[in-house]
Amino acid sequence: MKYKVLYAEDELTLAQIISDGLGQSGYEVVLATDGRQALEMFQKTPPDICVLDVMMPLKDGYTLAEDIRKLDTGVPIIFLSAKSLPEDVIKGFKSGGNDYLRKPFNMGELLIRMESLLSRFGAKQQDTGSVYTFGGCKLDPVSQELVTSIARYTLSYKEAALLELLLQNKNTLVPRQVPLLKIWGDDTYYNARSMDVFMSHLRKMLKNEPGVQLMSIRGAGYKLIV
Repeated sequence: MKYKVLYAEDELTLAQIISDGLGQSGYEVVLATDGRQALEMFQKTPPDICVLDVMMPLKDGYTLAEDIRKLDTGVPIIFLSAKSLPEDVIKGFKSGGNDYLRKPFNMGELLIRMESLLSRFGAKQQDTGSVYTFGGCKLDPVSQELVTSIARYTLSYKEAALLELLLQNKNTLVPRQVPLLKIWGDDTYYNARSMDVFMSHLRKMLKNEPGVQLMSIRGAGYKLIV
């Protein structure tokens, strides 16, 4: 199953980059380059989730969200904007948004926020129960088992969730805050230290795998290179 994303963005270079990233991550993307066109597309083929730029010609993102909410009260909406003042964020939520991501942003963070909203609003997560194959390894996140070319490991829930998250965003930097909020529930200092320990365990399991590298980028996040 592919989730359909209505993506509204008038900056064409950014629109192409994000559309390509969403497509490579398994989403079906419907791209609109202004707010009026986005509303027409929404009415024609209702999406599973909306990703809306705020500053657009013909109809801005806030107004577009208000119009979408008249048609559908349940579809999740994420705003993308360089406007980062508290009143801008508040306006976004008041107009019907469910999340607000400030530009510039990391592609991995956008994907995690989309996945979280799709899960929260009752959509079935993609690839549920799937087995991930990478390098000479396999991860079964349901049975929490990792098989490498050297050994077979039974993972803890958090180890399996972390590795699955990295595989869903392979070759992309995953900011530290993303797994902390998604898996631990908050980004406190103690949870951050706990996460570092789990990541260290995963690195040891994967360190001798050809073509697989789990990198820790100090102060920024993690990247699984496959």
